[in-house]
Parts: sequence; structure tokens; C-alpha cells
Amino acid sequence: MKSHPQTGARILEPIKEYKIVIPMVLQHHERFDGNGYPEGLSGESISFGARILAVADCFDAMISDRPYRKGLPLERVVEIMKAESGRQFDPIVVEALLDEIDKKAPKAA
Repeated sequence: MKSHPQTGARILEPIKEYKIVIPMVLQHHERFDGNGYPEGLSGESISFGARILAVADCFDAMISDRPYRKGLPLERVVEIMKAESGRQFDPIVVEALLDEIDKKAPKAA
């Protein structure tokens, strides 16, 4: 499991059009606090694209139904994203996601 970022990057390497996304694939399991993998990068040393991909990937993994479990309710996913902001995730990216969720939330009359 922990080798899939490197495997994904190697698969993309021969395709010149994907050169720009290779750092995103390679670094999307790094954590903002430096406790991720494969290299233990932290903060802005992680490419901005990878920080966005990490948030999007985790959001999708939590909210989506899987063959082995139901997706979490949006409210719970938002709680987790907020709790991991600044730890697992870039706070700026989490804030942008939460702003988009707020924009799409039904407004009370």
C-alpha cells in the first residue's frame, strides 16, 4: 500500500503529457505535519497540487460508498477534515473545500 505513490509515478513517467502531475501522484500521501510517506515531506515542501489531491482523495474516500462500507455523512466528513487541517492536510486547501461545501449547502429560509 505504501508503495503505490511511487508505482503511480513510475507508470506516468513515460507519458510526457503527465509530467506535471507526477509530483502530485508521488506526494499525495505526504502529510502537512511531515508524518506522511514516502519521503516525510511537510508543509510547503509538498507540491501544492499534491496538497489539493490529498484533500480531494481523502474527502472522496470518506464520503463515497465502498463495497465494504457506506460513505460517511457529509457532516462527519467535514468534522474530520477540520480536525486534520494543519495536521494531515494543508489548512488553506481544507478552507477552500469547506467554502465550496458551504456554497452548495441548502440555505435555511
